[in-house]
Amino acid sequence: MMPRVLFHVQYLLGIGHLQRSLRIAEALVDAGIAVTLAQGGPPIPEIAWGRGIDIVQLPPIRARDASFALVDAIGAPVGDALRAERRTALLAAFDAVRPDAVVIEGFPFARRAFRFELDPLIAAARRAGVRVVCSVRDIPTVRGDPERLAAIVARVRADFAAVLVHGDPGFIPFDAAFPAAPEIADRLHYTGYVASAAPPAAAADAPEGEILISVGGGGEAGRGLMQAALEARRQGCQPNRGWRILAGTVLSDADLAGIRAAAPPGLIVERFRRDFASLLRSCHVSVSQAGYNTVLDILAAKARAVLVPFAAERETEQLIRAEHLAARGAAVLLRESELDAVSFAAAIERAASSEPAAIALDTDGARRSAALIVGLLAK
Repeated sequence: MMPRVLFHVQYLLGIGHLQRSLRIAEALVDAGIAVTLAQGGPPIPEIAWGRGIDIVQLPPIRARDASFALVDAIGAPVGDALRAERRTALLAAFDAVRPDAVVIEGFPFARRAFRFELDPLIAAARRAGVRVVCSVRDIPTVRGDPERLAAIVARVRADFAAVLVHGDPGFIPFDAAFPAAPEIADRLHYTGYVASAAPPAAAADAPEGEILISVGGGGEAGRGLMQAALEARRQGCQPNRGWRILAGTVLSDADLAGIRAAAPPGLIVERFRRDFASLLRSCHVSVSQAGYNTVLDILAAKARAVLVPFAAERETEQLIRAEHLAARGAAVLLRESELDAVSFAAAIERAASSEPAAIALDTDGARRSAALIVGLLAK
């Protein structure tokens, strides 16, 4: 019988966690593993859900805004009834799939608010003798207090057979954000970055040399970036080039309509483009936050880039990544605290004036993650 994996992923603002998990799930399918992916964020019709992957859509939970307060599909605070509904659905998926391994994205380094369903899932796996694997990005956002670090270490050692770190230690080592990494060194496996399979061709409908602004998932987390872009364009920044804003999948229809109405001539506003990586290949300057997938796409396209890392609520992940890239000459860093139309325009001019430095990264993370999981199943 084909080995089976149950993969749990929860995105809150941007959809990067989901996209990375789908790439790993596809690599598992290619390796002969049957994959069921339990997805806890709102459905995203704009993205490709992956070939050969069974999707279990849990009752959706998302972050209301950059405060990360959790709300349901209609924006109401999450209550005990919804928690119980999700827990029941997730455990039912476990019972139906009868997996040989469970992969959990982020936890225990993140997603503590979802312990109501993850603790029972891990307990069910333990009773069934099923290995549990953590899938975590290159830079976790972990508060540095010793008690929190110790709790994560204890949880990894008690419940996780492996921690797959989707990064390259030659670029950013895991202990740059998680100083207790040496205490779980026997469980840590660097996979390389989980990137797209191949560089895309240039987008057919994108004018050569446009200014491309992407705000990730959108919503409140990207509102300041969009407003700075609109005002910089009005004030005459790069007036002879086309501008395009990708406003994000979680932005409401009303907010999207308002941004379109406020856009000056020559600026296109779209919600999402599946061919974002292709647009990067033909743009003059890219402006974005510094999310995991976005940065990988920028580096693959060799695009001139301005990075405005998301930094609300003491978030440090994107800032660390952007600082490393700026230090190596691969991007221009514009801090969110300094963002306005003038600084936005100045950063674009800086990025446009030179070619970005090339950075060699290990980007075979999806295939290597699958190989590591297959290896665990063989033991």
